[in-house]
Amino acid sequence: MAIPTSRTSERGNISIDIEKCNGCGLCVSVCKDFDITLQNGKAVLSNTDVFGCIACGHCMAICPEGAITISGRTASPADLFDLPDKERMAGYDQVLALLQHRRSIREFKDQPIDDVITEKILKAARTAPIGLPPSDVNVLVINSKDKNTEFVNDFSHLLESMKWMASKPALALMRLFMSKSNAEMFASFIAPMIDLFVTSTAEGKNWLTYDAPLVMYFYGTPYSDPADPLVAATYAMIAAESLGLGTCMIGSIHPFIQYGKKARQFREKYQIKYKSREGLVVIFGHSSVHYRQGITRTFASEIML
Repeated sequence: MAIPTSRTSERGNISIDIEKCNGCGLCVSVCKDFDITLQNGKAVLSNTDVFGCIACGHCMAICPEGAITISGRTASPADLFDLPDKERMAGYDQVLALLQHRRSIREFKDQPIDDVITEKILKAARTAPIGLPPSDVNVLVINSKDKNTEFVNDFSHLLESMKWMASKPALALMRLFMSKSNAEMFASFIAPMIDLFVTSTAEGKNWLTYDAPLVMYFYGTPYSDPADPLVAATYAMIAAESLGLGTCMIGSIHPFIQYGKKARQFREKYQIKYKSREGLVVIFGHSSVHYRQGITRTFASEIML
């Protein structure tokens, strides 16, 4: 048994073709589980592995002779592909220009997103780095304005059952058990947000996912690294920007669909497989507005050691 995920608990299988191996040792240098060692000038399996092969594929991808194959943990030699030529890669200035051009867009044209574009976004998001393969990121894709509206209406009904949390007595009680920062955030943002979303949805206004023609919810599993769905969502957002779409991250849905009977029923309706520590919604669409300038952002601190 290797490190478990929601998809597998088996270890990867490393196969080495001794005849092809030239003894370069590259596979040994990149394997951080110490599964491979050099013996008599050839790569062989060691007996010093730490966790068991997690099928990251590094050894298979770096071997210049194609002497190593990995199978198991959803991996196979068929997963290998040739890396793009450097001429096709974007330089720093191009990447920075793309990132600077992106802004959070909440105003969309009434225009659907082609399935080909949706698949391109997902293809890019699948390349996101993960804490441990195979990926435990799950994606719910809502690919029409009408489905988006239904999703938001159902979520609003869920929020309505939680409106008591925004009452003054509830807020006063919560302050006794929350940190100062959490209490301030709840009183100044969470409570007004619940009231706003419930009220606006009842009036036929979508101030949650803004009638976007495409919505993706990225979430993990009890096994996944909490960062994994957030990184994948970011990759999707950047990919969409490169395809000419406007995007916006919505963080206010995930926390409310994690606990309680009604939250479970909501997850079941939308085939959301797991509760998870972190998750993020991204909305996509053809922007109906055009920004003339960007705004410089800063970190809270940058300490050079």
